[in-house]
Amino acid sequence: MEPGLRHRLAEKMAGEITLSDSPGKTLKKWRMSFDISQGHLSEFLGVSPSVISDYESGIGRIVDSILAIDEERGGRYIQKFASLLFAEMGEGVIYDLHDYSSPITLETFCKVIGGELLTGPVDLTIYGYTIIDSIRAIMNLSSNEFNRIYGWSTERALIFTGVSNGKSPMVAIRVTPFKPRCVVLHGISAEQVHPIVPKMAEKDHITVMCTEKDIEEIVENLRDEKW
Repeated sequence: MEPGLRHRLAEKMAGEITLSDSPGKTLKKWRMSFDISQGHLSEFLGVSPSVISDYESGIGRIVDSILAIDEERGGRYIQKFASLLFAEMGEGVIYDLHDYSSPITLETFCKVIGGELLTGPVDLTIYGYTIIDSIRAIMNLSSNEFNRIYGWSTERALIFTGVSNGKSPMVAIRVTPFKPRCVVLHGISAEQVHPIVPKMAEKDHITVMCTEKDIEEIVENLRDEKW
């Protein structure tokens, strides 16, 4: 494992937790992002599970323990998240990217963006969203670069603008290793969606929505909403 990547990721995690308005929720987000149970983390730290909630004086130690557990497992998540550090995107590909410290349900998310559910459950939660220019992303990004649109967690919604029938974004997602929790096709109605889209979404367990609401209004609502 490259020490530099581990150190930079530790700084990113500790900084986000420390500066968060809800440090406990942000710490929980990172623990869950690494697929580590509270019991496993407390055992690794040599404390009772209740101590994990008392994080204020030990953020650095907890972050280091999360990374150490992942290293014991082969470093899968360190490599995944570290590859996103200082990543550069093609110009105009990402319209907006935002992460939340607290999870929100897809049902709530759908209401905020004025969405219309096409397929998939809405009782699942997400930790953020990315708004992507679908044409620029598909034309300019390699497979590895496409994975970077997930930001710091795949438990998010990808909102694709400039779609005609939604087929191209779903094909791009289908052939990449990481899958979002939700895909939003912006600018079209459910009737305009290609019939293969829900079939592909069901194979990858992705919830798909459509919205015709103005993209600037969507960003304003998602940024201002107090979850």
